[in-house]
Amino acid sequence: MEQTKFLLNESDLPTTWYNIAADLPNLPPPPLHPGTGKPIGPDDLAPLFPMELILQEVSTDASIPIPPEVLEALSLYRPTPLIRARRLEQALDTPAKIYFKYEGVSPTGSHKPNTAIAQAYYNRQEGVKRLTTETGAGQWGSSLAFATRLFGLECKVYMVKISYEQKPYRKALIETYGAEILPSPSTTTQAGRAILEKDPYSPGSLGIAISEAVEEAVGREDTKYSLGSVLNHVLLHQTVIGQEALKQMELAGDFPDVVVGCVGGGSNFAGLAFPFLREKIHGKDIDFLAVEPASCPTLTKGELRYDFGDTAELTPLTRMYTLGHQFVPAAIHAGGLRYHGSAPLVSQLLEDGLIRAQAYTQLKTFESAVLFARTEGIVPAPESGHAVHGAIEIARQAKEEGKTRTILFNLSGHGYFDMSAYTNYLAGNLVDHELSDAEVKNCLAEMKTPLD
Repeated sequence: MEQTKFLLNESDLPTTWYNIAADLPNLPPPPLHPGTGKPIGPDDLAPLFPMELILQEVSTDASIPIPPEVLEALSLYRPTPLIRARRLEQALDTPAKIYFKYEGVSPTGSHKPNTAIAQAYYNRQEGVKRLTTETGAGQWGSSLAFATRLFGLECKVYMVKISYEQKPYRKALIETYGAEILPSPSTTTQAGRAILEKDPYSPGSLGIAISEAVEEAVGREDTKYSLGSVLNHVLLHQTVIGQEALKQMELAGDFPDVVVGCVGGGSNFAGLAFPFLREKIHGKDIDFLAVEPASCPTLTKGELRYDFGDTAELTPLTRMYTLGHQFVPAAIHAGGLRYHGSAPLVSQLLEDGLIRAQAYTQLKTFESAVLFARTEGIVPAPESGHAVHGAIEIARQAKEEGKTRTILFNLSGHGYFDMSAYTNYLAGNLVDHELSDAEVKNCLAEMKTPLD
């Protein structure tokens, strides 16, 4: 019988994080102070993050040791499996080989605990008592709720309102882990009240939820803020995924010529792709595809420039592909991909031509997600469905061209808390929304920063 699963022992768990900044031909320019527009220093970030994370944010060391307590917590579910999608290959009748790294085996069902555990640990080490954060679909919020419970911290989550309403079981999971959760925009912060005054029926956005979480964090001495994507240290922590996958592809006697991941802020794409990008930078011929929603096409239609990470303009300015920090995406079910900007590191890779990006519509991604579920048995999260669709499109192209391709993608989470989305898709109630060039132009025209 042909092997399907490629598994590592706990002793194979990576003991360092890989820092792609050490190998990049060009580093992203530094973040800027939201008030002065000048480069920020560690003291500017200290109200938000513990110093160890700030040092990781600016580090150019190729590897950073993972603390033993973090490794012990990661070993609850890592290493995660690499799986050959043989039944999907057969259904597509493709000469391509398709592998996926499955992060849905974590306690919260996604890749997000990889950084949540590290962030909770470093905050605990600095004496922090509480963390605030935002969440879109709830994968990050539930992961931080889980991680703070491991390290004895309190946690408060601002969840984008449309996802709060669409995904009640994510809310229940967050509360089960002991965290407090509010729909965003809320009436508890000045940022939230300002949004509700303009639009009482606002569906919310990650930018708004970040504003609320940051506002609360800077207003309390016992509290810091925790972010689930975008920042360098977050992407760093996710590289355990790709480091494991490199070893597992060796076990399979294979190597990918294309690596695929979905992108909102960029954490799960980076987690799988960055260790393989090191191989490309040093000479390997590998194609990297970053997949995003057509309703929030940050990489494919956004502008590369400095922008705020949040709606209320409380965060540092970072140079990234952005649709503008006032942008409120359509209420698609892939809530984790509804972010106006992309990670500076991912943006730099796109600018330098080391990766490419493609946007797909909601209905196409659900069509591929259902096909994947019916062949491989795992129901993908709507976010991960974008990566599934990207891999399927490449496999179909391989069939048309009569070429063998080896495809590796990140199945970053399961969709068992997203069944209402599948119910709506199967009933024919989902609709597509593709952001037009004119809408993008209007969004960018409204964007103002201290640099304008």
